[in-house]
Amino acid sequence: MTVNPTGGPQLSSDARGIAQAVVAPLTRAAIFLVVSLKPGPGARALIRSFCADLSSIFRAVEFRDIESALSCIMGIGSGAWDQLFGPPRPAELHRFREIRSGARHAVSTAGDLLFHIRAKRMDLCFEMAAQIMARIGEAVTPVDEVHGFRYFDDRDLLGFVDGTENPRGEEAAQAALIGDEDAAFAGGSYVIVQKYLHDRAGWDALSTETQERIIGRTKLADIELDDSVKPTSAHNALTTIVENGQEMKILRDNMPFGRAGSGEFGTYFIGYSRSPRTIEQMLENMFIGKPPGNYDRLLDFSRAVTGNLFFVPSATFLENIQVDAPAVKSLVSQPPLQSNAEAAPAVPRESEGSLRIGSLKGEVEDE
Repeated sequence: MTVNPTGGPQLSSDARGIAQAVVAPLTRAAIFLVVSLKPGPGARALIRSFCADLSSIFRAVEFRDIESALSCIMGIGSGAWDQLFGPPRPAELHRFREIRSGARHAVSTAGDLLFHIRAKRMDLCFEMAAQIMARIGEAVTPVDEVHGFRYFDDRDLLGFVDGTENPRGEEAAQAALIGDEDAAFAGGSYVIVQKYLHDRAGWDALSTETQERIIGRTKLADIELDDSVKPTSAHNALTTIVENGQEMKILRDNMPFGRAGSGEFGTYFIGYSRSPRTIEQMLENMFIGKPPGNYDRLLDFSRAVTGNLFFVPSATFLENIQVDAPAVKSLVSQPPLQSNAEAAPAVPRESEGSLRIGSLKGEVEDE
């Protein structure tokens, strides 16, 4: 086990690809920030410079409360990959594929970069997001920002526990992190995000028994329904993917969000996998049905309003990106944002031992 410079303890495939904080403990707060890149070499150079410095920015924020489990994951979309890095590309990176079936629509929306920021405290998440935007704001256009929170005992705003079947430990790393199948990007991951809005009034009008049959679990005790009573259209039935007799797992970190005054109730779906095909098959089962027409009845009450696929490169990859300093200088006009709290020095924690990703610079090429 190695220590990730932008998160907590992380399982690593090897020294070439120390993973970002994909396999990190669940937290009470999160920010999901999606932005689009502006065209031009200046924007490209600024983002490449930011990638190389992300770990030091993270450490400066994390040091203010090292017990709060702050982590920050950066994902890169298909079009942005070409603009920033060019070939080689991660083997399965592509734009999110929309799905239409009747009134159900898994939309594909704009977005080049994803920042998944987690902590026990929202103020640390906010500070990390603010520092990121202060650094890259001139090179990007904000697309979407969602502030998520844990709801009671890890329930969504529909009242059911979310994420019960998440893999843990080594199983989580095996599900989420790329290995030898794409050795050039070992330690990376694919992530799909969707923002769902719920018709909570319509959902609450259903009986508890009807809700349980739609989800496939009991509402209070969170026990999976027996196959003898669980419909084949149940959410957990359609999202169980089996290949060659083995269930294919993904790592979820969904978060509720909302605005009570506006009647907005939602779930931000975020799923990490070593191959996007697993999540894509889940979505096809949900939106089209298995067989077609036997769709997820949860979609009668939940509507996807965003959809993106990103590649999460290893922390090693980000640390070793070569910077075009003159191009960066021509674009940047102001220093990073300073918060009211005194900034801590950007130094590694003692617990990181001798593993300092910065020491690897120059040893791994990004292109």
